[in-house]
Amino acid sequence: MSSDAELIGRSLRGDTNAFVEVISRHETAIGNYLARRIGRQAAEDVLGEVWVAAYESRATYDRSYPEARPWLYGVALNRLRRHWRSEPAEDPAADLSGTATGWDPWPAVDARVDAQALLRTALARLRPEEREVLGLVAWEDLTVAEAGRVLDLPAGTARRLLHQARKALREAPEVAVLLQVPTT
Repeated sequence: MSSDAELIGRSLRGDTNAFVEVISRHETAIGNYLARRIGRQAAEDVLGEVWVAAYESRATYDRSYPEARPWLYGVALNRLRRHWRSEPAEDPAADLSGTATGWDPWPAVDARVDAQALLRTALARLRPEEREVLGLVAWEDLTVAEAGRVLDLPAGTARRLLHQARKALREAPEVAVLLQVPTT
């Protein structure tokens, strides 16, 4: 089986099916990454932009790395940033006028929403680069060195940022509430 680097090299020499193979290897991981960040529906649109951008910039791929997944996460992160900049501000509250009479969805989701809000608050306190490294390592299953490549950081810097993020989360009062542990 050819490495991603070999496939990208073949695509640069005119074999368009080679790049399709790279896409098929990584579309689920990149699609899930986008969906976790912006929701499934928006992710489908952005995913198409990721593949176009990756194809157009494939000549810049450093083929000394056999696997393209970290590079593709970097392309996806750039497309996410573009997407976020282009989005209008959200409505503060959804229109619930079409909800069935007598049906109250809130009791069923209160505990989950509270936990998510507490975790979001703790994550929001992290510096953006700490949040990015943590997300890439924890949710995208990249190594710290690969996360550094995605963010164009040295591996040592990525390790430091991950350490700082983990430490900050351990010490966050919101996480103590989630774990029902007294804070120190």
